[in-house]
Amino acid sequence: MNVISPVSAVVLAAGTSTRIGTVKQLLRLDGRPLLQHVLDNVRASAVKEIILVLGASADAILREIDARDVRVVVNENYQQGMGTSLKTGLAAVDPQAGAAIIVLADQPFVKPATLDRLTTEHHLSKAQIVIPTYRGFRGNPVLLDRSVFPEVMTLNGDVGCRAIFGAHLEGIVKLPVDDVGILLDIDRQGDFEALRHAGNRAESERALLETADLHGRQLEDAATAQPELIIVGMDAMAAALAKLGQLLRFTVTVVDPLLAPDELPQADRILHTLDFSLLANPDRHVVVASRGSCDEEAIEQALDAHSAYVALVANRKRGEEVLRSLRMKGIAAEKLSSVRVPAGLEIGAETPEEIALSIMAEIVSQRGSARDKK
Repeated sequence: MNVISPVSAVVLAAGTSTRIGTVKQLLRLDGRPLLQHVLDNVRASAVKEIILVLGASADAILREIDARDVRVVVNENYQQGMGTSLKTGLAAVDPQAGAAIIVLADQPFVKPATLDRLTTEHHLSKAQIVIPTYRGFRGNPVLLDRSVFPEVMTLNGDVGCRAIFGAHLEGIVKLPVDDVGILLDIDRQGDFEALRHAGNRAESERALLETADLHGRQLEDAATAQPELIIVGMDAMAAALAKLGQLLRFTVTVVDPLLAPDELPQADRILHTLDFSLLANPDRHVVVASRGSCDEEAIEQALDAHSAYVALVANRKRGEEVLRSLRMKGIAAEKLSSVRVPAGLEIGAETPEEIALSIMAEIVSQRGSARDKK
């Protein structure tokens, strides 16, 4: 008889909320604290138990939320970072549980059905780690099989469970879900205002995506297109790189699941799905700046599309991990040797703008070398 091990949920809510300037867990969304939305969503799933890890402002949070049927544990070392909260939460998991779903307190839109899909996938595949994806982009929460708990318990400082992913590449399953909530979190006040506005609208998920849709912009004919700069991911460096690309007369395409056109007017087009088959221009230069949300997938697509330039914005250790993962998938070493990791020329770049400049300089240099060989 195949016995299904129960799955626990560990809700991490011990942070100090320094970037938002107030107790983030208690921000009001539709009349309820943000953390209450998260707990209610977890309650509506099939998890066996809910463990809530508190730290900063623990007493104030407990006064404002409904903590019935929730096991509350306090991380006294919360100031040392997320790693200590992970250890505190996993130490409290029922010994009979076969896995734990690590839920973040600032993701109020994750559907209960998504938690159940993670649990089902774990049962079917026996994966060590299950990561949800939306339109090719990885999100949270993540399910951890009990077999990896000991490694997580060794983590220190402000690091999450992603720190162990590199040692378990063969045991990771990426699960596509129809839930944009896995990508939506709240780090700053602007994030909260945007999500609160969307949450007050009917069919909020569709409203968010419609806001990000780019209507009336058709893909260029490959025969007449300018050289194309494809930026996967969106942050300050990506914004600076888009500006430089526009200045140097590249067609700038940004791939990000939630980016709205008015947020980056320098982009000629925005794709909300990681799918390079939508891009016909063969003269493409791909910069992956997804911060781990789709590094391997984007590089693999860029190589398959015979892109003229492929680079990953990451430190060397992360870059080696990504390339190792791709080698394990069977991608030829010759192909992978062309990937620039870290991206950009060595110019001592530190700021987002300087990093963008180093990448654009590398692209221009490579294009010049290619012309000289003709």
